[in-house]
Amino acid sequence: MDERDKAVEQKPDKIIDTSGHCCPVPIVETNRTIKTMQPGEVLELISTDVGSRMDIPAWCNRTGHELLRMEEDGRTFRYYVRKRD
Repeated sequence: MDERDKAVEQKPDKIIDTSGHCCPVPIVETNRTIKTMQPGEVLELISTDVGSRMDIPAWCNRTGHELLRMEEDGRTFRYYVRKRD
């Protein structure tokens, strides 16, 4: 098991739930929360905003944080993001 697999299996250090809110709330809350975290910590974002499927990966690419995985369960999306070093 490599480091990425271990990070995906670990319990998130912080969880934010933006269910019921649309853009830009998921990005704004993700950005606000990740600033309070330590490098290497994992954030779980829960969202019901369909636009987050494009927005969160694009935000990760732009900011350098690592999108470990995304899960989709009906109308709910979960993103696991590791804060960059």
